[in-house]
Amino acid sequence: MKITILGSTGSIGRQTLEVIDKNPKSFEVLGLSCGSNIDLFVEQIKKYKPKAVSIEKNGDKLKELFPDLAIYPNATELAKAIKGEILVGAISGMAMIEPLFAGINNYKRIALANKESLVCRGTEFMKLAKEKGVEIIPVDSEHYAIFSCLKGIDRKHIKKIILTASGGALYDIPKEALVDVQIEDVLAHPNWQMGKKITVDSATMANKALEVIEAHHLFGLPFENIEVVIHRQSIIHSMVELVDGSIMAQLAIPNMKIPISSALHYPEILPCGVDSIDWTRQNLTFEKLEKGRYPIFDLIVEAGIKGDKSAEKINYANEVAVAKFLNGEIRFIDIEGEIKKFAEI
Repeated sequence: MKITILGSTGSIGRQTLEVIDKNPKSFEVLGLSCGSNIDLFVEQIKKYKPKAVSIEKNGDKLKELFPDLAIYPNATELAKAIKGEILVGAISGMAMIEPLFAGINNYKRIALANKESLVCRGTEFMKLAKEKGVEIIPVDSEHYAIFSCLKGIDRKHIKKIILTASGGALYDIPKEALVDVQIEDVLAHPNWQMGKKITVDSATMANKALEVIEAHHLFGLPFENIEVVIHRQSIIHSMVELVDGSIMAQLAIPNMKIPISSALHYPEILPCGVDSIDWTRQNLTFEKLEKGRYPIFDLIVEAGIKGDKSAEKINYANEVAVAKFLNGEIRFIDIEGEIKKFAEI
């Protein structure tokens, strides 16, 4: 399989290459893209020998090191330039939107690890993918779980889908004490190792709200048929309830290599180095999403119900606010106000 990875130096990109390492004869790495982490990118280029790459910063330095390599200034140009079978969309935030649309003409399958592209342009993107016969396989734990459960299930038999949420790093901190939390507190997620932005979004539940919108587009269900429950252990990654009352779920130790491996090898399922669950050590719990505890969740879902333009606006506002928090410009409790300001709510 000929594969291009957009965002190869990020968390999902690195894990994708690790999955490829377990079955290297099945894949040819055509292209890699990077933002600015040139040291790691150089190592990746030497190891995987792609046909073409893109880098947004330090392009001249890269050209000196690899004078015969096709080097593009950004991921959009790379996605336009080379054709393959699988495009892994692992760039974070809205920066993935244009490369995704650029690449949909050149690939048979998109392994999508970016929710913002669907949040902002989901209606247009899913329509285009259907017209071109391109497979969209989600590369995140929740939507891959739903994707897995729905294999062979007629959509008319679905009552609702249930997205599980860990609650993030601050779940056990009383709301009145959030004024004192520091950046390192917010980034200390109990179950997942993720990028900084998505970890902050987990703490505010913005990430789960974006996933609700993403699920709406991926699976074609109205918002009222998408539920969120708090599941602190992150063992059940999401569930599907059918009209007869039965529920299907996908369970696994928290590890992104499962959805990555499945998206690359689909419909095959191969070992990817994830441990089995020890059921004697598990105590699975579920709680309702407390009303008012996560106001940003409500803001984003409401925007999603209004449509893509509203969703794009509030998604951008959230990106701006989270960046300010991570830069130390605002407190955690100020993120909501910044979102409202930038989204003009």
